[in-house]
Amino acid sequence: MGLTLTLSACSMLQSDKIDYKSASKATGLDVPPDLTQLAPNSRYVVPGGAVTASGYQSTQAATPEPTTAVSTLGDMHIERDGNDRWLVVNRPADQVWGPVRDFWQENGFLLTLDDRKLGIMETDWAENRAKIPQDIIRRTIGKVFDSAYDTGQRDKFRTRLERTGTGGTDIFISHRGMVEVYSDALKTQTVWQPRPSDPELETEFLRRLMLKLGASEAQSKALVAEAAVVKPTARVATLNNQPVVQMDEGFDRAWRRVGLTLDRTGFTVEDRDRSKGLYFVRYVDPTTDNTEPGFLSKLFSGSKAATPPLQYRIALQSQGEATTVSVLNASGAPESSANAQRIVKLIADDLK
Repeated sequence: MGLTLTLSACSMLQSDKIDYKSASKATGLDVPPDLTQLAPNSRYVVPGGAVTASGYQSTQAATPEPTTAVSTLGDMHIERDGNDRWLVVNRPADQVWGPVRDFWQENGFLLTLDDRKLGIMETDWAENRAKIPQDIIRRTIGKVFDSAYDTGQRDKFRTRLERTGTGGTDIFISHRGMVEVYSDALKTQTVWQPRPSDPELETEFLRRLMLKLGASEAQSKALVAEAAVVKPTARVATLNNQPVVQMDEGFDRAWRRVGLTLDRTGFTVEDRDRSKGLYFVRYVDPTTDNTEPGFLSKLFSGSKAATPPLQYRIALQSQGEATTVSVLNASGAPESSANAQRIVKLIADDLK
């Protein structure tokens, strides 16, 4: 790893603890691979690759974005369910899509997914340079050899916008993390592995997004602190010989939370049908050898073909304040395979 610094994950709510730099801009470092999904279907990828600020601005004359000036917070609030938070904005999704896109670019990210129809945008893997210790050596030579210093961690964020029944928009931000670790006793090879998502980092970006949408610093902190807390309950069970997740919540909140879990745990959500309670997802079996080599490892070996993903449907059925989450195959039939059991456990663990 050379001078790479592997730092422990931490919760960061202070603004000076966040300073992201797109990994694709770094010199001499590989962008961490996505170990849980393949590249999204091409129908959901912006033509031409990643979206840059200059590229986005050049299209504005042809496709102007509607904007809305905001002087109060009467149209914005945070909702919370356990560790999950989301922003509720009383504006149409078309009016907030552009500002949300600008927000990520202004925070040092490129967008690798920008699909207005699906309501999802996703950043590339980026490094939080604020996590590098600013000691005397770093301050002395870091400006010249900046690429020699690395946290050994990368972050990716997915933003999902959903229209509400009142004409507003729910905005969800989910985090995924990777960490570079040694894979042999001699410390000559490294691999990138997933690390736990950080709900407080998600909250900080929601708060920053509120600033972008018109809130003041004090107002955004107050709204995040005052978000109502509801203690959720989710557990794995068996129903008709099929593994399921049972949630003590009604459909609306269960739908939001399951969607956020799918985003956070790395599923590719290809489509969704709220009226039928269905998420259409792609999933890679973790028991196959999908481990990707790190930067040092790739110097001595070639890459290998990734295992193709499988298509499933995540189904929600509610009765009153209880919701059952199950896994269906691509044809819509109940699934009870080992993969279904893993998916159910993955969802339940994140919902707890």
